[in-house]
Amino acid sequence: MPLRPTLLALALLSTAACALAATPAAPYRSPQQILDASKPSDWRTLDPANTLYLDLDTGRVVIELAPAFAPQHVGNIRTLAHEHFWDGLSIYRSQDNFVVQFGDPDGEEPDKAKSLGSAKRHLPAEFQRDAKGLAFQALPDSDGWAPQVGFVDGFPAARDPKDGKAWLAHCYGTLGAGRNNDEDSSIGAELYVVTGQSPRQLDRNITVVGRVVKGMELLSVIPRGPDPMGFYAKPEQRTPIRAITLASDLPEAQRTPLQLLRTDTQTFRDVAEARRNRRDDFYKRPAGHIDLCNVPLPVRTPPQ
Repeated sequence: MPLRPTLLALALLSTAACALAATPAAPYRSPQQILDASKPSDWRTLDPANTLYLDLDTGRVVIELAPAFAPQHVGNIRTLAHEHFWDGLSIYRSQDNFVVQFGDPDGEEPDKAKSLGSAKRHLPAEFQRDAKGLAFQALPDSDGWAPQVGFVDGFPAARDPKDGKAWLAHCYGTLGAGRNNDEDSSIGAELYVVTGQSPRQLDRNITVVGRVVKGMELLSVIPRGPDPMGFYAKPEQRTPIRAITLASDLPEAQRTPLQLLRTDTQTFRDVAEARRNRRDDFYKRPAGHIDLCNVPLPVRTPPQ
């Protein structure tokens, strides 16, 4: 007696389910294994016109600027670097679990302040921008600070579909422009780098101008200043800055060659997923979630 259609369908579904159950799960690959299998097209080279070198006695910190989010601030920063504004100044603040800050601590005293040269003396706040036209790679994970989070051109970012705005997130290594109480009081001369647990409460309250891509270990070990805000009481406690230079102002032989993993690639998505659900011998319970600021942003020296 032939099987009825319903019974036949159930039999086929049962067979398919058995086949799926018999298919072994794909073996877990660590983030490093995924990166080792990446293609050259998965990587991009830092643009020298948007790369800043902060040279200390201990080494070089490499910073990528974000003109797509803060064009006027980045324009000023380029001018100040080109005119050697920061050369010979210092890191004059290191607040525990927060930031290091650098610039001209005596800027309020005309006899000690360095000339701003041809840089603009007034800039608007650039806390956020229109999200339209941005290639936003969204993470599937929820976030306590924004409706959506993800990456734009390699920068950790957030956006709100309701108001159509996007902004850069304050993650470890973020470079921001210090300001006073007035939101348009920054000109990009006083900068800070986040060295503590991501202070996302600063998102959309301060202009973010870039992020450190290499050399954070040089900033994170700088001795902490005194409470309450980490400003050093004595000038000799400050960390001197040899120079802050645009990579495009240096001969190629003096640049630091770096490539960054493009965040619009399957390789990047696979790396994020491997961090979201760790299944190596150490992890017994995959988290199933990853925070925006804990997503790795791989950097490498270009292969020879």
